[in-house]
Amino acid sequence: MQSELPKVKTVKPTGFKKYFNSFANKVTTATGSPWAFILALITVIVWAVTGPVFKFSETWQLVINTGTTIVTFLMVFVIQHAQNKDTVALHLKMNELIASTQHASNRLINIEDLTEEELITLKQFYIKLSELSKKNNDLFSTHSLDEAEDNNEEKAGHYNARRTSRVPKTTGSENS
Repeated sequence: MQSELPKVKTVKPTGFKKYFNSFANKVTTATGSPWAFILALITVIVWAVTGPVFKFSETWQLVINTGTTIVTFLMVFVIQHAQNKDTVALHLKMNELIASTQHASNRLINIEDLTEEELITLKQFYIKLSELSKKNNDLFSTHSLDEAEDNNEEKAGHYNARRTSRVPKTTGSENS
């Protein structure tokens, strides 16, 4: 009998979260465009060209320093919001792929919630899988953690059978 999955309630952001999400999406799209780079470059060129006009004064320097500091400070939060959202979306996509693949280990779903020590332990399993694949000259195969050794032995048997079936058999009369 198949276990029933819990019902998931869809929650849409409201109020400030809704507007900030929309704002952050628009800002990250705009600031990642070539036009934003051109605008920033023009701003720096105009600032540099006006240096002699303002006799390279402290105020002239303060304008660019203050402007870039404010923009950088605000952009850190906007970019972090976009990065967090992208990371969650990527994790969900990977979780879906793992859950829908028959031989993938479901232990890897929500792996991002593990501690660093637990991640290092899992990494050791994958290092072992890599070593098993290297031993069999089979670098492109993958296994779940649960089936790794069984699959490796089975693949080694198939690999050796193929290799021996390709080698021409010699008879005693041919060696004379």
